[in-house]
Amino acid sequence: MQPTFVLVHSPSVGPSTWHPVAGRLTAAGHQARVPSLLNVGDGDPPFWPRAVEAVRRDLEQVPAGGPVTLVAHSNAGLFLPAIRAGLDHPVTGSIFVDAALPARTGPTPVASPEFLEFLRPMAVDGVLPRWTDWWGDEDIEPLFPDAATRRTVVDEQPTLPQTYYEQEIPVPDGWDDHPCSYLLFGAAYDDVAAEARERGWRVAHLPGEHLHQLVDPAGTARHLVEFAAGS
Repeated sequence: MQPTFVLVHSPSVGPSTWHPVAGRLTAAGHQARVPSLLNVGDGDPPFWPRAVEAVRRDLEQVPAGGPVTLVAHSNAGLFLPAIRAGLDHPVTGSIFVDAALPARTGPTPVASPEFLEFLRPMAVDGVLPRWTDWWGDEDIEPLFPDAATRRTVVDEQPTLPQTYYEQEIPVPDGWDDHPCSYLLFGAAYDDVAAEARERGWRVAHLPGEHLHQLVDPAGTARHLVEFAAGS
């Protein structure tokens, strides 16, 4: 049985960042799910259990016992061990796409002390602006293939509490007892991809910006299928 691709978006953005890839996968005959993590930052911490529950609820649409391949983009990579440990479905592979890596042993902080210092001045009453508002237009425009896609992603983004980035996410022992892979887009994640290689994971490079799955969904989907086939 082919695994269902579960495309997990960063809670800093929204599920539309994975929809084009999901469309390419389904057009090629694969099953793909894009759980929404837009409510992860609601309420009080801890926030990570909401990510686990969101994926669990979405996979109620997948037959019990059906295998899944988890695919995480950006800081969703930090949630992947907890998600994997919280699922009833067998996980046959995990793929990190231009993503942060969980610590080898947990817990893993969502943000470094230096990055928290960058974020704190932007918070208003403990709430941060949308992710794309952290940067100048010269940084944001190259991320998107066209203006319509940019509007969709920007309008969908949540405003997360500062405490979201101050949390630590557990790393359950043995979460990586299956093949793991890393798909690198941009140079900002070169060191992370190098660590993935050190962990013995397969690594591939599809050159692009951080949201390159929106620019080249076909190429991204192709790499995901190739990784899954090698699981």
